[in-house]
Amino acid sequence: MRLLGRADLVLHAGDFVSVQFLEELRGIGPPVEGVHGNMDEQALKLSLPKQRVVDVERIHIGMVHDPGPRKGREARLAARFGDCEAVVYGHTHLPQVERFQHLWVLNPGSPTERRSAPSHSMIVLSVRGSRITPELVTL
Repeated sequence: MRLLGRADLVLHAGDFVSVQFLEELRGIGPPVEGVHGNMDEQALKLSLPKQRVVDVERIHIGMVHDPGPRKGREARLAARFGDCEAVVYGHTHLPQVERFQHLWVLNPGSPTERRSAPSHSMIVLSVRGSRITPELVTL
């Protein structure tokens, strides 16, 4: 919660589940940008996009919940978000911080439901000008 409160922006890769939780997250303080996930209630699916690009300083960050099958995922995301310097995705609950071609491919894992991930996690993404520094934070 302290990390979220100090953030300039929160990016959420879907599965808020309820409008109530999205409002609670927004109540922490920083603006929240997100996409809807497969577990989200219908009101969220209607109000949030399936994918989007968020501009942070001079950086374009693509966002999508479900990146598709594991095989070829990074190449697909690089093609889908060709003008972006990073893409944040969710769905798998498995953290990923990887550079692929021109793109940072980032999955924060989950702070609440780790499933088969080794731990609960999130990513702190620092943006300075045109430089991106992702840090996986285990909780």
